[in-house]
Amino acid sequence: MTATGWRGKLDHIHITPAKSQPMQPLQTAALIAGRGIEGDRYFLETGTYSGIPGEDRQITLIESEMLERVATDCGEEIHMNEHRRNLTVSGVPLQHLVGLQFTVGEAVLQGVRINQPCKYLNLMLKRDVYMPLWNRSGLNCKIITGGMIHVGDRVRAR
Repeated sequence: MTATGWRGKLDHIHITPAKSQPMQPLQTAALIAGRGIEGDRYFLETGTYSGIPGEDRQITLIESEMLERVATDCGEEIHMNEHRRNLTVSGVPLQHLVGLQFTVGEAVLQGVRINQPCKYLNLMLKRDVYMPLWNRSGLNCKIITGGMIHVGDRVRAR
């Protein structure tokens, strides 16, 4: 699979209004260019890392397949509301999208950097998922063109 020869799907949307709060599932969300997901902690500047400059926290993605591999390889099941990423996708080669643009529903995103887990997630979940998620923790992106997204939307190379 190349960075341009794939078509994926948006499986889940999650946001939370503030750090340390439970992630809330959504069926639909508004993505605002240069800001983030309307109502999410980084959009509201109430996230754990909101005080650190960088456009790479506007939206985060993780692969459903990677979560399945973590469960198989490490025996550590991480549920959709636990991983703290905004979008869970399937059929999308996130590791290959750094520096590239792609679409989710009406929105255009650009991969900025591979996300690495932080030890804070261990505290939140009260178990050790740090190493099982190392190099498998998703993609941080910026929103180039805002728009509405819906669970089930296609995720496509641009």
